[in-house]
Amino acid sequence: MWWRDWGFRTAVLLALAVLMLVLWVFLRDMGMPASLSTAALSAWLEGLGAWAPVLLVGMMILAVVVGPIPTLPISATSGLAFGLVGGTAVAATGALIGAMIAFWAARLLGRDVACRYLKDNPLFGGEKSQNLLFWIVLVTRLVPLFSFALVSYAAGVTAISAWRFAAASLIGMLPMTVVFAGLGQSFRLHPVLSVLAAGIVLMAMMVLPYYLNRHHDARIACWLGRNA
Repeated sequence: MWWRDWGFRTAVLLALAVLMLVLWVFLRDMGMPASLSTAALSAWLEGLGAWAPVLLVGMMILAVVVGPIPTLPISATSGLAFGLVGGTAVAATGALIGAMIAFWAARLLGRDVACRYLKDNPLFGGEKSQNLLFWIVLVTRLVPLFSFALVSYAAGVTAISAWRFAAASLIGMLPMTVVFAGLGQSFRLHPVLSVLAAGIVLMAMMVLPYYLNRHHDARIACWLGRNA
């Protein structure tokens, strides 16, 4: 099929890279500060008028797709600039758009490879673990230790449906988005903790399906609706 062609995949990857580069250049041209502290971002947004929420959504998309850029200061700045409700809406919109871009990029580029080499793992090769995958995404969104970008890309190569991923992401990220939009202050996490947490999740994703396959009557299997 056409989406499995490596020429198409390369074109998608290049298009995504160009899109993110254009977005970065546009934001810098609009005066985005080099420092992503809440104070610097708030000062930048003052006087931008109707452009302010658009630029903040763009920053959030870039932060989610590119990865290393922290999202929490952006959420806090959004709360300062637009209030609790408006700030939460702006931050959540940007984060969800970015998550879906990362999700579909990973799905187009790596889904069939995961199916080929991990076909015996129901998280990657089957369609019967939708509930389990939904809860995995939801939990990782609830905890700010987990890389938003890494979870989005990882989910893209699993069997989770796009709408379940979007729903789990939105529901899971709302509590912390509200908190940081309300606090209006940045929260920094050591990168080693993020990598460690991500590694734990990936290990759990690999081991848990085999446990569930051997223990169909286990309480966790019933709770996750393993056979649903």
